[in-house]
Amino acid sequence: MYIFAGDQLLCARLRPANQDAAAGSVEEVSHIVKQLRERWPEVRIVLRADSGFCREDLMSWCESKHVDYLFGLARNKRLRRIIGAEMHQAQMLHQTSGNAARVFAEFSYQTRKSWSCARRVVAKAEYLDKGENSRFVVTSLNDEQWTAQDLYEKFYCARGEMENRIKE
Repeated sequence: MYIFAGDQLLCARLRPANQDAAAGSVEEVSHIVKQLRERWPEVRIVLRADSGFCREDLMSWCESKHVDYLFGLARNKRLRRIIGAEMHQAQMLHQTSGNAARVFAEFSYQTRKSWSCARRVVAKAEYLDKGENSRFVVTSLNDEQWTAQDLYEKFYCARGEMENRIKE
C-alpha cells in the first residue's frame, strides 16, 4: 500500500502474499487520516488505490469519514456488458483510423452481493490492434469535479506513473 499527499510518498507498507491486499487497510487509513486531519483539519483527502482495495468496508468507511476515493474495479461479465455499446464504438473508431481508440462511459453500479449501495463507476472502453482493453474505476468523486475521461486519465493513471518512478 502506498499513501501519497500530492506527489509526496507518506507511507509504503508491504504485506505477505498470502493475505488479501486490503487486509488491515481500514485501520491503516484511519490512523493516517486522523494524523492528517489533526495537522490540517480542512484538507481534502482522496484515497487512490488499485482494485485490490476496492472493498465495501473501505469504501463505506471513506464515505462515513468524508474521505473521497478512487479505486480500480476488477472487470467482470456484467461490467463488460454495460459498456458493450462504447466498446463497439471504440472498435469502429479503431477500424476507421487504424489507431488505438478510447471511449469513456460512466454509470451507477452496485454489485449483487458485496456493496451496500450504488456507486459511480467510470469505464474506459479501448480497442487496440490486439483487441479489447476495458478498465473500470469506482469513485466518490462526482462528475462536476471530474469528467469520466479526466478522472481516469489524469487522476487514476497518474498514480500508476508515480509508482513506476518509485520502483525505478
